[in-house]
Parts: sequence; structure tokens; C-alpha cells
Amino acid sequence: MSKLRYGIIGFGGFAERCIAPAIKASINSELIAIQKRSLSAAQEKKKALGIRYAFSSAEELAACKEVDAVFVVSANCAHCGDTLIAANAGKHVLVEKPMAMNVSEAELMIKSCKAAGVKFMVGHMLRFSPLIMRMKDIVRPGTIGKITYARADFVYDASISQRRWVTRLSVAGGGPVFDIGVHCLDTLRFILDDEVLDVRAQLDPVPQNDQTEETASLSLKFSKDTLGSIYCSYRTPFRRTFIEILGTKGAVSAFNFTHNNATVPLTLTMAEAGNVTSTTTEDILIPDLYVKEVTLFSDAILNNTAVPVPGEIGLRNQIVLDKALASE
Repeated sequence: MSKLRYGIIGFGGFAERCIAPAIKASINSELIAIQKRSLSAAQEKKKALGIRYAFSSAEELAACKEVDAVFVVSANCAHCGDTLIAANAGKHVLVEKPMAMNVSEAELMIKSCKAAGVKFMVGHMLRFSPLIMRMKDIVRPGTIGKITYARADFVYDASISQRRWVTRLSVAGGGPVFDIGVHCLDTLRFILDDEVLDVRAQLDPVPQNDQTEETASLSLKFSKDTLGSIYCSYRTPFRRTFIEILGTKGAVSAFNFTHNNATVPLTLTMAEAGNVTSTTTEDILIPDLYVKEVTLFSDAILNNTAVPVPGEIGLRNQIVLDKALASE
């Protein structure tokens, strides 16, 4: 088998814009099936994509003998159920972030995939970004000294999102904390190579009556004594992301750290005796990270090696997300 054959569960706008093109562009992957709740709509997309199969249920797609792996891109509330359906059918599973609605679901997903003997990976594609890896390479050897503070911000206007369920608590599990805050959290954990010991959140509004928060500020304490913060919001009239790591000798930062197919400037500032001694900027080319994650997942399956972002990483994020919402 030279290419891994994929089916997409939950084929909506995001899957059409990002995931399907990534699978088709991957050198070791092939898209052969999609699932939408409407069979007629699924058949229309199947024809447009030039693929073989269209289904109206996750069970039907998972039962297709030609499908080797599934990419779960359904609403957050369906991630666990769709993963279990695929695993029980012997399909390898790549699931979009956030991994689950809560820690219990995340643990069940890991357990079920292990019992079924299938590979399981969470779609934290920013770990493959050359920008993020460069920041990690600067932080790891102590170039900017002992890390004292790390922050990540991600904001956008959710009122224009095609995903009308993002503010429904029963479907999304959380608002921007789950949707985009998880990107900030996982990226900080990856760069710092550290775990969060404590988290406190301020949420506005406080989730109730099936409505999520729309803005959140999270305060983090990492195990190596680094303090951190995450700001995420659905109420900003533009999209912006920013990340910064501060150390005792300098700082490294970047706007647009979540970008794909773009050149993003990274700024390294060094200081001594209270004065800035140098500020340098590197322009870093970021490829399509969805293509990268699909290719790496397929490679792990085809060569029977470990996946780069196993379920346990998603579980650690989920633990922090759950504590953040419970802390309000």
C-alpha cells in the first residue's frame, strides 16, 4: 500500500477548505470517502471532489473496507463517538482539536483506540510549524535565559463563522477556550516543554443556559516556575494571534503564529544590564501545516511508527481546559 486511504467524518466548511485539500496534496495519502448528515449533499461534494464514496453516517463510512483511516472533523460533541465508531471498525483515527468535550471522553478515546490496535492522533498541527519549532530551538538551550513568562493570544469575530454551534455549550463544550485557546495552550506547552500545574480563568459571560463564554483570560503556572497567560475571544472585529516568551536575557515573539502558507516574522530581542542590546527579525516560511500533519500521520501508519501527537498530548490539554472552565 503506497498511499493511505482516508475518509472524512463530519465534512463541513472547514473540512472542505482545509482537510480535503491537505489529504489530496499529501504524497502518501488519498481521499476516497466523506460523510455528511445529508446524503444528497454528501453525494454532491463527492462528485465535486472526484472521490469514490459518500455516506450519511459515521457508521457507514467506518464500515467501508477500502477506508484505512478517518479524519474526524465533526462538531466537538461528536469527536468521542465518531472516534469510537472508527476504532471499533479497525480504522486509524486523526481527530481535530479540541480532542473531546471533557477528560472522561478523552481517556475513553485513548483506551478504545489502544484496545482496537489502531493509531490515534490529535490535530495540533502548529507543532509542525517551522516558526514554532524555531522558537522552541531558541528557548531550549537557554538563549534567552531562564523563562519567566509566556503568553499567547488568539482572537477573531465568531459572528461571521460558518460554525453556528461554536457558542452552544452542549455542542462545543466551551467557547474560545476550547476552540482557539487550546491552540495557545498546546503551543506554549510544546515550546516550553513543560506542563501546567495550575490554571485560573476569567470568563465573560459565565457559561450558562447552553451558551459558552465569548471571551476568556487564563492565568497559568507551569511546573518549571514559568508564569503564563492566554487571551482568547470571539468578540474582536478582526483576527489576530500573538505569542511571546520572556526570559532573563531576552525575549522571542511573533504575530500571526497560527498562519499557514505564509511568511511570518519572528523577533528575537536580547538585553543586558537593563538595556536592549540587539533586536533581530527572521522571516520564516510556513507551509500548509494540514498537509504536514496528514503526511506524518500516514507515515506513522504505513511504517508502523509512533504518531507525532498521540492522544496523551490531547488529554493533557483537556485536563487544563476542564480545570480552566471549572475555575470560574
